[in-house]
Amino acid sequence: MWVDFNLYGHQFVCHLNPNLREHLHHNPVDGHDVPVPHFGVVLSMEDWTALAERLKSSGINFVIPPHIRFKGEPGEQATMFFYDPSGNALEFKAFNDIGQLFAT
Repeated sequence: MWVDFNLYGHQFVCHLNPNLREHLHHNPVDGHDVPVPHFGVVLSMEDWTALAERLKSSGINFVIPPHIRFKGEPGEQATMFFYDPSGNALEFKAFNDIGQLFAT
């Protein structure tokens, strides 16, 4: 069994395997334990905000809830993390200034 997701024009295919477990590896980033590895999608701020609200209202179990990371610093971004049903860690982020995408 699998499900295909349309991630803003990109296909992400998740196969269900009940024998897989969620990854237990994390790296500390800005006070949070970021799951590794993870797949990231960059959205517009408007789309990110709408998605965050939809996920919160649906009761998604966030690994890292929607928030602003690196506030006032290079790379400031809106971000959130959660696992898909197959145990893949997903990050959705947005920038007020897309030029900060790869800022260090």
